[in-house]
Amino acid sequence: MIQYEKYLNHAFSMGIDIVNVSRFKKKPLNNNLDFYKKIFSDSEINYCKKFSSPYEHFAGKFAIKESVIKAIPDKISLKNICILNSKHKTEIQINGKLNKKYDFIVSVSHEKEFAIAVVISFRK
Repeated sequence: MIQYEKYLNHAFSMGIDIVNVSRFKKKPLNNNLDFYKKIFSDSEINYCKKFSSPYEHFAGKFAIKESVIKAIPDKISLKNICILNSKHKTEIQINGKLNKKYDFIVSVSHEKEFAIAVVISFRK
C-alpha cells in the first residue's frame, strides 16, 4: 500500500488516457512484433502474452504510458516508461535520469473494448 502522506509536500500532476482495444486487435502480435517492440519492453510483451486475449493488456499498458507522458512536463519516449505488474498492483518505472525525479500512483481498468488509465506523478 502506498503511503500517500509522504507525497503531501510534493508537487504533483495527473494524466489520463483511454484506448480502444481494437487498435491492438487489428495488429496481431505474431504478424506485427516490430510494431509492439517500438512501444513495449520484452517483459511487457511477455506479460501480455500470458493472457488468452493479450490485446486488452496491451491497450491498458499503452494507456498508462500515455498517461505518464501527460502527467510529467519532461519529454519521454514510450519505451522509457516501463509498466511492472505484481499480483496486486501495477507500478511505473522510468528508465534513465528521470527515474530519480518522479514517483507515480497508477490505476488502470479494462471494460469490454476500452482500457483507461489514470496516473498521478509526484516530484521527488
